[in-house]
Amino acid sequence: MDRYTVLLADDEEEVIQVIMKKIDWEGLGFSVIGYANNGVKALEMVEEFQPDVVMTDIKMPYMDGMELANRVKTEYPATKLLIFTGFDEFEYAKEAVHLEVEEYLLKPVNSVELTGVFSSLKTKLDQEISEKQNVEILQKYYMESLPLLQANFYSTLIEGRISGEELDKYMGDYQITLEGPYFCCLVIHTSSGQVPENMSPMLLATAVQKQAEERLGKRWRARCFAYLGNTVLIAQLKSESEASELTDECDRFCKYARRIIGAVVTVGVGQVCRGILELSSSYSSAREAVSYRVIYGASRAVNIKEIAPQETGETEMINDTELAKLFKAIRMSSDEEVKKAVNHYLEHAAFPVKSLQQHHVTVMELVSAMYRFKANNDLDIEGFSEDMRTLYGRLIDMDPEALKKWLTDICLSCRGKLITARSRSTRSFVQKAEEYVREHYADEELSLDNICQVLGVSNSYFSTMFKKEKGTSFIGYLTDYRMEQASRLLLETDEKNYVIAKEVGYADPNYFSYVFKRRFGVSPVKYRAEQREQRAEHTESEK
Repeated sequence: MDRYTVLLADDEEEVIQVIMKKIDWEGLGFSVIGYANNGVKALEMVEEFQPDVVMTDIKMPYMDGMELANRVKTEYPATKLLIFTGFDEFEYAKEAVHLEVEEYLLKPVNSVELTGVFSSLKTKLDQEISEKQNVEILQKYYMESLPLLQANFYSTLIEGRISGEELDKYMGDYQITLEGPYFCCLVIHTSSGQVPENMSPMLLATAVQKQAEERLGKRWRARCFAYLGNTVLIAQLKSESEASELTDECDRFCKYARRIIGAVVTVGVGQVCRGILELSSSYSSAREAVSYRVIYGASRAVNIKEIAPQETGETEMINDTELAKLFKAIRMSSDEEVKKAVNHYLEHAAFPVKSLQQHHVTVMELVSAMYRFKANNDLDIEGFSEDMRTLYGRLIDMDPEALKKWLTDICLSCRGKLITARSRSTRSFVQKAEEYVREHYADEELSLDNICQVLGVSNSYFSTMFKKEKGTSFIGYLTDYRMEQASRLLLETDEKNYVIAKEVGYADPNYFSYVFKRRFGVSPVKYRAEQREQRAEHTESEK
């Protein structure tokens, strides 16, 4: 990593300006990504930029430095913390050893002392990243990965090749416990096309697997192993509703892997299941979720239940490889690629048959498979409105070009309906979120977490889709709506600021004034006075 990023937080801007100007940040290997004058704003910037270092004062409005440090250490444990404060709080700050703060500095901060602190911190950060990327350590870990018998058991389990009678014996012999009560398979795909220098794809995948075990394993009591070129985790959940929280944590892991070890990682989150023997279905859906990176992008978590709720019905395994390729193209490819897939299927499955009887069987299998595909994806059975026997007879008598046109039309229709269904699903929960804001904007506890719990989706997916649909973040939308209501109340009523603040969801009237001024450029009091004066002048001019 060329430079590490630093976020400064202090309500005294002159202090921040002195620190920014008197330190040779570039020479030390750091860059200041910005500064915040209160703890709330600092936390927002940490969530957006995920800096390597946060340097904060203790005394700040809306959220003090100790609370900020605690939130950062809990949600972003890799971020280093520096605290600088006045003499009267110095000893108090040093007592907070549980925050694992790198250094406590006494104001006024001495540039020589601060330079020394950041020099030492640079060495520590370099060492930590070097350890994560050290080829010899990764090679050793690769050779000493999970015991062969356990890895073989997990692989056999997700393949669905273990019977109920064998399960207890295998788990006892291999000293494996899976308590659940709910389970969910995660498939972690590491791109082999974007690999850092001096790192092979195999070792990069090993690094990702090690980090996945460290960052996801303990919280989710996960079993981690390599399978078919990917890393697979069997996560254990206390309830089905934890799937959204799991998805968000996987999404943060993808960004962490990209920033720290340079890996482009996609995590597929499968369906939640109740029994251990159902893990094969969860794994299949997780693998399918990973495939959706071609639609939703890499370096993120994709929950199959969220991105394709209408496509998660029970699907029968299709033995014909060419049909599987065709259905995959319908789900995730362009019109032209769907047409190519149709041609490829017909050339390899329908036409090269050796007898008329084989051709009849192939057409019957095609119609049955297309019917199941439509039914399992909740699509109307267009093209199958006539009696099935009549349809078979008509298709069997078609020449190759007519059959190709029939199949192409149905496949393109399916693709279009799937796209529409996904878009409708996105618009639906965005509209529900807007309605919820209109009804609950006065609730002080309304947040991104709340709305995601109401909708039953993960924060990462909701945030991505909401911003794509509305062009702004949910918090930005909520703030704008509250400010619109506040401006209306200022003009239509004579209520005090603190009353209006509470009516639009702000417990702290000072913070309400801060946000209002940031939105309108003036304080609420001045806004009310100016607007009423303008209205009075306008009314007078009309007379």
